[in-house]
Amino acid sequence: MARDQQRTTLLQSFNHAFQGLVGAVRHQRNMRIHMVVALLVLIASVLLNVSRLELAAVFVAITFVLMAELINSAVEAVVDIVTDEFDPRAKKAKDIAAGAVLVAAINALVVGYLVLADRVAHLSLNLFTTIRRTPAHLTVVALALVILVVIIIKAFQRRGTPLSGGLPSGHAAVAFAGWTAVTFLVVGSPQGVLVSAVTFIMAVLAAQSRVQVGIHSLFEVVVGALLGMIVTTLLFQLLY
Repeated sequence: MARDQQRTTLLQSFNHAFQGLVGAVRHQRNMRIHMVVALLVLIASVLLNVSRLELAAVFVAITFVLMAELINSAVEAVVDIVTDEFDPRAKKAKDIAAGAVLVAAINALVVGYLVLADRVAHLSLNLFTTIRRTPAHLTVVALALVILVVIIIKAFQRRGTPLSGGLPSGHAAVAFAGWTAVTFLVVGSPQGVLVSAVTFIMAVLAAQSRVQVGIHSLFEVVVGALLGMIVTTLLFQLLY
């Protein structure tokens, strides 16, 4: 019985720790930024074929930044519980915690520069040109750009989330961006018209479902669809 209770307590501890991490990512903007940058750096490290030791250095630097940000968030939460009024001591505690994040971030930048700078500098321009013109790459970039534009528009309007509610409809934008990309990729092939038509029907159904469940208005869906098509068309016309 005691062993089962100990296991349950340990499991709960891990669960609470995970909830703390998820909560920080959900509610702290800086934590989300750190997570995105960390993901991009890790992907770049893998693509640039860094050594195990260099990858370990990158991991350690990223870990320090995330730990410092978590501690900073915890300090801010505790200070806000203690006092709602301005107190120089509370400000000092928050400033010191933020300073720890700054030190960790500077360290991560230095490590990233030392590990990745030479490899990036020696990349061939032809390699970049070849990669950017591959259909799969263009499709991923187009979808990413569409999502980014949707997020920016919604951020200015302060309505909805990236893919739920507000103007424009993120689902419609992504769906019609996908249809546009597929149309560019299959043009000229024997089954091109059929594939494009099927993809278009799927995009329409995805957009129609957003109106049917009341998440978006017809106008928001149409704007999202136009946004997805325009961004993707411009990208393929310029680079494909």
